[in-house]
Amino acid sequence: MKKIKTRDRILNTSLALFNSVGEPNVTTLLISDELDISPGNLYYHFKSKGDIVEELFAGFEEEMLDLLAVPTEADISLDQQAFFLHLLFEAVARYRFIYQDLVNILSRYDQLQGRFRRVLKKKTDAFATICASFRRQGFMDIEPHQLEALCEQLTLTACYWSSFDSLSHLDDRDSVDPGRGVYQMMHLMIPYLAPAEQAEALLMSQDYL
Repeated sequence: MKKIKTRDRILNTSLALFNSVGEPNVTTLLISDELDISPGNLYYHFKSKGDIVEELFAGFEEEMLDLLAVPTEADISLDQQAFFLHLLFEAVARYRFIYQDLVNILSRYDQLQGRFRRVLKKKTDAFATICASFRRQGFMDIEPHQLEALCEQLTLTACYWSSFDSLSHLDDRDSVDPGRGVYQMMHLMIPYLAPAEQAEALLMSQDYL
């Protein structure tokens, strides 16, 4: 079995701790204790906790930008849209420490602010592309001003669902179910779908609960 490099162990353990107890509550000493390595060994790989946060953010950023690159000319089905939402919320769940303490993290690591805004815009663009595909195929009826508001609402839900879900399960911070987020997102879009697609989406959304 391939041995995991110390650097990767530090990143994996830091991510688990950040997600479990919140990034502000984790110190480099706690990370080194959890790994059973010396603080000097950790310092050899990362000069500060900020360096760990930035590298984890880089992994999150790469994953999200790849996922959000929705082809503009593709005919997207309801199944594909639901799968896209599921992958989106799985990524959010993997890096939920970013979303659960978003304002605090971006204020303390200001070098990440522009990069997160880029991810945010890509989310809105991806939702607009999906809706444009639905309209082009004739199973979404929505006015331009409604479309803009819907895409903003979808982006807002994608960003803050993790925090809301955590507040609903304070007794178990590790209880993260991407399906609950998918369900809510689908129900934001259902009112604008044609009757046949509404019925299909309603049935499909139940599978995510």
